[in-house]
Amino acid sequence: MAVHWYPGHMHKAQKEIKQVLPQVDLLIEVLDARIPYSSENPAIAQMRGDKPCIKVLSKTDLADPEITAMWQEYLERERSVKTFAATTEQPAKMKQIIDLCRKMLPEKDASVKTINTMIVGIPNVGKSTLINILADRVIAKTGNEAAVTKNQQRINLGNGITLFDTPGILWPKVENPNSGYRLAATGAIKDTAMEYDDVGFYAADYLIKAYPELLKDRFKLEHIPTTEIEFLEVAAGSRGALMAGGRVNLHKICEVLINELRSGKLGRISLETPDMVQQEEVEMEKIAAKKEADKVKRKQSFKTGSLTPDKKDRKEKRQSDRAAQSARMKKENRSRSK
Repeated sequence: MAVHWYPGHMHKAQKEIKQVLPQVDLLIEVLDARIPYSSENPAIAQMRGDKPCIKVLSKTDLADPEITAMWQEYLERERSVKTFAATTEQPAKMKQIIDLCRKMLPEKDASVKTINTMIVGIPNVGKSTLINILADRVIAKTGNEAAVTKNQQRINLGNGITLFDTPGILWPKVENPNSGYRLAATGAIKDTAMEYDDVGFYAADYLIKAYPELLKDRFKLEHIPTTEIEFLEVAAGSRGALMAGGRVNLHKICEVLINELRSGKLGRISLETPDMVQQEEVEMEKIAAKKEADKVKRKQSFKTGSLTPDKKDRKEKRQSDRAAQSARMKKENRSRSK
């Protein structure tokens, strides 16, 4: 799925983050525990470099706990990275992030210098709620939709820690199509920038393979169909998502499926695993290599001329005829001059 949602305030926010980062000692990146890979902004990773980072896996109450543990182990393989898994419904636990900031910067913590932190993350990942918990007061506007925060602000958390808040930002082009679907399915993209049917088919295909028992329980099915369209047809019947004549209302049943996935009514579900995304990265590298090879080939063709043998023969004949005509004209000119 191609994502075409990159509002102007996101471009502005990314520039501001880049400007402020040199003042920052530690980054707090909030990820959706259901999609830690897809919700990680590659632009942030590039700008961060080797700066210490706490990756907060939020919405853990919606994610598969076994897969969340896999992600923590996987993410902490990176130098200077620690993970923290919790939900904003656990404010006391979330406040432990402040202690983790100090542990990751012992030299700063031992001095009188302020520890400057910055919180970043994609839209609708729980970043604003986390800020309000850490600050012990309502500072950031929250909402169950993408892109609520529009401006950057600086917050004094007390105890020598300052927090730079930033709007939730995506990146101009989501290269991995699977990531685009996962971002849409979890609500990181505004609903007006996605097609419910398209995302619903993707979600159904994944869920009947990864979580068939959860679907059976939720939709009260005796068995799970093998294809997404068959599942959506059966699910539509159980939910009354039908039109006149008993025809399936695909848009309605896809909307039901996505909303229940987002709210956790289907159960605790993760949409990606470390093994999955590693395989996808290999495929993306192959695609990128092919694109680059095709680009080089096109450039070469442009320089030499992409001609079929027939066209090549005609071109060579035209060049030969022009050369012969030029020789005749020179010969005639010499004859006239005599």
